[in-house]
Order: sequence, then C-alpha cells, then structure tokens
Amino acid sequence: MTSTPTAPASRLDAVVIGAGFAGMYMLHRLRKLGLKTRVFEAGDGVGGTWYWNQYPGARCDVESMQYSYSFDEELQQEWVWSERYPRQTEILRYLNHVADRFSLRTDISFETRVVGAVYEESSRLWTVKTDRGDTVIARYVISAVGCLSAAQVPDVAGLATFQGKWYHTGHWPHEKVDFNGKRVAVIGTGSSGIQTIPAIAKEAAQVVVFQRTPNFSVPAWNGPLTIEAQNAWKADFAAHRQLARTTKSGILYQYPTKAVTDVTPEELEAEYEARWARGGPGFMHCFTDILTSTASNDTLVAFVHRKIRAIVKDPAVADLLCPTDHPIGSKRICVDTGYYETFNLPHVKLVNIKASPIQEVLPNGIRTRGATYEVDAIVFATGYDAVTGAIVKIDIRGKAGQSLKAKWAEGPRCYLGLMSHGFPNLFFLTGPGSPSILTNVVVSIEQHVDWTARCIDHMEKKGVKAAEANQAEEDAWVDTVNGLAANTLFPSTASWFMGANIPGKPRVFLPYIGGLGKYTTLCEEVVANGYTGFTMA
Repeated sequence: MTSTPTAPASRLDAVVIGAGFAGMYMLHRLRKLGLKTRVFEAGDGVGGTWYWNQYPGARCDVESMQYSYSFDEELQQEWVWSERYPRQTEILRYLNHVADRFSLRTDISFETRVVGAVYEESSRLWTVKTDRGDTVIARYVISAVGCLSAAQVPDVAGLATFQGKWYHTGHWPHEKVDFNGKRVAVIGTGSSGIQTIPAIAKEAAQVVVFQRTPNFSVPAWNGPLTIEAQNAWKADFAAHRQLARTTKSGILYQYPTKAVTDVTPEELEAEYEARWARGGPGFMHCFTDILTSTASNDTLVAFVHRKIRAIVKDPAVADLLCPTDHPIGSKRICVDTGYYETFNLPHVKLVNIKASPIQEVLPNGIRTRGATYEVDAIVFATGYDAVTGAIVKIDIRGKAGQSLKAKWAEGPRCYLGLMSHGFPNLFFLTGPGSPSILTNVVVSIEQHVDWTARCIDHMEKKGVKAAEANQAEEDAWVDTVNGLAANTLFPSTASWFMGANIPGKPRVFLPYIGGLGKYTTLCEEVVANGYTGFTMA
C-alpha cells in the first residue's frame, strides 16, 4: 500500500500513533470533532496486532460476536463471522472493511514509524518526528501503539550464523511460509506458541518444541458460527454490549457467585467439567476465589493436570506439559485447538530447556546443554515487551525535556492509565494502569477512545490549551493498582503481566485488576466532577 506522506513541519490538531483497533476508532472520533488528524502506522496496512501476527494458527481468544466495534449499529449488523473464535485473517479482513467503510485511509500515513515527540511548554504544542523525515506540530498526541506489539526476540548466541530462515510470531511475513517437509524448531510455549505448534505440525516433517516453562491451556472447541446464531445475537446487540461494559472483563461470561469453599467436592468437579466442556477463557471464571486463594487455585490446577495426562500418551511428556511453578490464571490463560494432542504425533518432540538450556544456534540447528538438533527453520514464539514496550521505544520528551522512558524506569506511572504527569495532552489508549490486557481489549479500547474524545471536546469548547494528570492523583492511582494486585496470586508469578519476560524490566503489575465495569465508573466520576485529578490549563 502506498504511504500518504505529510509535508515537513505540517500543522495538525492531533497525531495518533498506530492504526489498529484503537487508532482507527480514535481517528473516527476525532474527525467527528472536526479536528485535523493524522495517523502514523509502521505497517503498510491497517490492523495493528492483527496485521503483524500472521503466523499459522493465529486466532483471537474472545468469541467473534464480542470481538468487534460497537460504535456503529449498521456495522454491527452487516458483518458476518464464520467461526466461534475468529482467525487472524478474518479479523484483518474485518478491520480493512472498517477502514473502507469510514474512508479512514486518507488520514493514515502507512510505512511510517513515529520515532520522537517533544512538548514545547511555551506554545503547548507537540513536535512529532517520523522515520521518513516528517515533522508534524500538533496539540494532541494519542498513543494507540497496542499492548502486545513490541516483539521480544531473545538474544541467542549464533543466530546470525543460522543458514535457514527464522521468524517471530509477532512479525510474521505476509507471504506464505512453507514448512512442508521441513524440520522446524519452535521456541516458546506461550499463547502464540500454543496456537502455532499444532498448525506447523500439520505441514512440517519434524517439529522440535523448546519449552522453558509450560503454560496452562484450555480447549477452544472452535467451530462454525451459524447465521441463525449470529442473527439471534444481533437481535439484541445493544443490550449485550451494554451488559458487557459492566462486567469485569468486558465479555459476557458466566461469572461466579460462589467460592471453592462454598461447594462440595462433587459440585466442584461438576463445575470444572462443565467449564472445560464449554471451553475458552471463561474457564477461569468458575469460582470467586480462584485467583485469591492458593488452596482454591490448587484444585483447578489438579483438574487441568488430570486433563493433560488423559490427553498426552507419554507420561514423561505429560509431566513436562503440566505447569507446577505458578497458579493457573496468574499468567494469561491460553486457548488452544489440539495443542496437547499434537505431542502424541511421532514427528513432534518436546525439549525441556529449563533443564537443558539453549547454548547457541548453529548454522544448521540448535545446541542445548544436552544435545544438538538439526533444523531448517526456527520460529520464536517468545512474546512481547507488553504494555509499555512499544511506548518507550519512542523518544517522548515532556515538560522541561523529561524523558517518558526515564520517568517509567522503575515502572509505568499513569493516572487511570490515560495520562502521565509532566506530559500534557499526551493520551494513552489502554495504557498501563488500565484494565486493557485483562479484558476484551476492543471494549476497553472503545471506553478509552470515548473518554479521550470527550476530554478533548471539553478542552476545545472551554478553550483549555493543556490537560495534564496531577502528581498526587497519579501516585495514588499507581498505589491502587499495585495494592489490588497484591491481594491476588498474580504477583507470585514471573509473567509478562509483571514484565518478567524482559531482562531488566521492573517487576510491577502492569494492568488494573479491579475490572472494566468498576474502572469505567471511576472514569465517569472523574468527568462528572470536572476532570478531578487533571489540571486544565
């Protein structure tokens, strides 16, 4: 796709960084406010996460009927999904449809990465620079870079000498990758690894899975989505959407009312079986104390271990696939299609790299401490520098030249995950300290975009030149986010929720765990009280 360049030192009202779900809707809302807006997107098309994550088996873990925009009723009614859980290709097709329907591309500069943004206090304007030499001056800068967009490729000795091809699931080629007859190494067994391993195993002659830490996964039980089922849902779309916004995760699950300690062993087992039979991440919403009580969590761990051992025929392999180092749900629960069954195939091998770490990549393979494996291709399913990674890659300078990266060196500091003190008129969509990655992110995106648009509209109408989060409220909010997390099992686990997958990244819990419904109420109270916690200059 041809990039739409901007003139040097052009003047805009707003700059949006990223053209995924968040950036596209933000552009739509800013247009309605009559603001001259430019979106900068590193890819050559819209889609964000779903543009880059084109690996085999890529699929959303939120059901199709809930993973879409709600801001336009005709858009909701006209789109038809094919499966219970949408594939990457279908989501990207949907987002391209949205871009066409609302003529969004005319205000998007593709293949253009924002590299810096500097705030000038005297003019109260941002100067934004891109890797294509653009210089843009704007009042508002909105980060829509995505929570899972900064791919993490581990520093493995010898990778430059590898004579085959290597890939990262988060930056997959857009042309077909042919693994037919190849020997393929997959490094990592998080969500993307769990999705791609069964798909690659259908093609490859041999698959060697290098696992450091096993993750819990539940079946998707994916299948076709009938027109009748979709029409029944669409008939009451507005009510479904409104109810979802009040829930903890922004998804219409069957939420629990009882704790594990409130039921008999027979009732406990029956509930777990029913949840497993339904499949999907709603599995984790079985009892109220699953993520607060180690004893209650252990009962669910034992259940899933039994399921894994019933599926995987080799007891030694099954043992390796059973997580024992973290409570279930303290890492994002994975959803799979035939993952555990894949390890029953004769051409699939599981290697425990916690016991025998990778030493180096060779020109024709991978050497661990205990063996050498000849491979033709390597797939890194090693995840992302989540939530903050893509933001701090941009050199953002606020008041008095303060660096955002430096301010966040000990952990991100935001008020409501929306703004950071010292950086006026800089908004974050699903930023750190918001529910974001713990929710249906499309619902969280719409809530954040709507709040940001209303705030900007308020500023425009009132003649406010700069809005900034107050230091006291920001500090209190960071304490709130950390305090809520400390009352759960989440901080006990070295997860990407805690930044633990990135060497040197501070160990702090990144999202707000209080739930989307409660968080939305807090945001609305801030508005109703005249934007308390923000200074409007």
